[in-house]
Amino acid sequence: MTAEITPGELDGSPSVVLTVGDLSATIVPTVGMVVASLKHAGVEVLGQRGGLSAYRDHGSSFGVPLLYPWANRLSGVTYKVGSVAVDLHPTAMPLRLDDHGLPIHGLLIASPRWQVTGTTCTEHFAAITAAIEFGAYPDLLAGFPFPHRVELTHELDAHGLRTTLVVIAEENLPVPLSFGFHPYLAPGGDRSTWRIELPVRTHAVLNERGLPTGDIERAEEGWRELGTDTYDDLYLSLAAPAIFRVETAERLIEVAFGDAYRCAQVYAPADADFICFEPMTAPTNALITGDDLREVTPGSTFVASFEIRVRSR
Repeated sequence: MTAEITPGELDGSPSVVLTVGDLSATIVPTVGMVVASLKHAGVEVLGQRGGLSAYRDHGSSFGVPLLYPWANRLSGVTYKVGSVAVDLHPTAMPLRLDDHGLPIHGLLIASPRWQVTGTTCTEHFAAITAAIEFGAYPDLLAGFPFPHRVELTHELDAHGLRTTLVVIAEENLPVPLSFGFHPYLAPGGDRSTWRIELPVRTHAVLNERGLPTGDIERAEEGWRELGTDTYDDLYLSLAAPAIFRVETAERLIEVAFGDAYRCAQVYAPADADFICFEPMTAPTNALITGDDLREVTPGSTFVASFEIRVRSR
């Protein structure tokens, strides 16, 4: 089996296609380093929604976008971590607000600032790595004033796609960890026939704005029929190993969380042709509440990985 890396173009933006066996992944470094496509035997298995152009032009997510430096939303436009207080203003930084006026999905949605630092191609895998120096951009530091370097690698092998994010703190300040990813999985077929497995133990009660209330419930672990059920749910503790699954008669898709990801959001709106198992390093709103908020100590490195695996049934 031979791996390949092929340069290309997607909706007017330079792209890179990684191919290994029956799998191919399309990465667009200049548009958020997003995974725009993952195909299994020629069939797309990522939700496309509005596609790359809607993501680039309006921030409408699809594929596998990074949510950084916070996942999901914050409860307000100010936060404080340690002695560092932050005011968030859309005119001063690349900030998006949700329908309730809350900051959502961080500061790197569709960011053009990723710089490719290398590609690797062997007989068995193909990979691309890009990086952003947060300290080089005043508008990013205005919203997250913790100078550091972020490195993102997408690596494809015959089993699936492994995504690794590395946070490298500088010597002066610790860096809070509240990021995540938003994989839109599209297994195909009739949504009502999908079966899903959730390796979850506790569930956060959310208010009408999608924010944790502080109440926690036990969660039901294991397999279930999706049927007409909908999800927009935050799970605070996960079983080990934390492998989320969706299966159809044709294929099985797994999202396997590495140990760095302690929480998950599951998103499956009514009548959508996708389901999302979102790995998160901290609960929604952790930059404000401080709940389970970890930090990278000055001069140290934090590594977080997850895998999307695909196989035929």
